[in-house]
Amino acid sequence: MCGRKTLTRDMQSIIQELAIDEWIDPDSYTASYNIAPTQRSPILFFENSQRIVKSMQWGLIPNWSKDKTVGSKMINARSETLTEKPSFQNLLAKNRCIVITDGYYEWKSSRNKKQPYYFHHPQKRLLLLAGLWSSWTSSEGSKILTYTIITTHPRKDFSHIHNRMPVILDPTSMATWIDVESYSFNDTVDMLGPCPYPLVVYPVSQEVNSPRNNSPDCIINISDTSTLDLF
Repeated sequence: MCGRKTLTRDMQSIIQELAIDEWIDPDSYTASYNIAPTQRSPILFFENSQRIVKSMQWGLIPNWSKDKTVGSKMINARSETLTEKPSFQNLLAKNRCIVITDGYYEWKSSRNKKQPYYFHHPQKRLLLLAGLWSSWTSSEGSKILTYTIITTHPRKDFSHIHNRMPVILDPTSMATWIDVESYSFNDTVDMLGPCPYPLVVYPVSQEVNSPRNNSPDCIINISDTSTLDLF
């Protein structure tokens, strides 16, 4: 699964790297070293042939749900069963998105301990996570935009850490994934596998276990060696 992530870049560099046409709510953006479910973060989607970014809440609430708390249980969506789940199947055609990150955490279980690891791009570029988004309206009429991160089986290099990983797209695949006007979900199915390019991974402190901890200390490498490039 993917249950914690980072986005530490400044807004202008994000806009430049992703060729964003409009950032709808720029004042809502704050760089974070520890983004947790139910928190808000920038999401990239396609609308009127433009790349749009808007802040959304992590944990998808289907538009037909009567209970918004279901979102905390829907932070991830398995790529293998997207077309089978009512919560996701109706979003595949028009509600594909990119969850903008520059790193994410996974926990390795061993004996009575869970060790967090941090994953990031070797050149510290953005990680483009495939996602789905939804708009939910309460009985009082308030609207909440939410999203989920699509996961897949891990690369063999990472299987000793966790049995799932987020679907990470390269820039070309990202352009196809979000362009719901030109491409159907069937055009994108082959993209939903393990990461197509190298990542760097290393252990970090238990500080990241609490979402209240949000500082550069969360991503410091605590191993005795330099970063472990597993490729």
